[in-house]
Amino acid sequence: MPSVIPPVVGHDDEFFWDGVGQGRLLVQRCTGCGTLRHPPSPMCPSCRALDWVPQELSGRGVVFSWIVSRHPTEPDDEPRIVVLVTLEEGIRLIANLQGVDPAEVRNDLAVEVTFEEVDGVVLPQFRPAGAPGTVAQ
Repeated sequence: MPSVIPPVVGHDDEFFWDGVGQGRLLVQRCTGCGTLRHPPSPMCPSCRALDWVPQELSGRGVVFSWIVSRHPTEPDDEPRIVVLVTLEEGIRLIANLQGVDPAEVRNDLAVEVTFEEVDGVVLPQFRPAGAPGTVAQ
């Protein structure tokens, strides 16, 4: 059975990995000013408040930028596409893009989150919107 939580999880990001284990994409929302933030941090960068609550995101967004990542010494079985996604809520998240040929990737490609096992750990990944295995909201 894959691990939901990576080996090193701190106080500030435990909620994120708990959400991933439940198939939910969570970020911090500052209770002082309402700012959404990711990656998690102990203090709001906008108002410096320390209090926050988890906020579930839709998991829908568009590719802002992307690269084809290649291992420096080992050949990859398949190209690994790493995307910077701007989610509907304005948060940007870095993850792999699954289920698409590198020639088909473009900025502004609509994507949805999916949760996949990678090297024994469940991670949020993205697929083109409407592809099999994506989260329907």
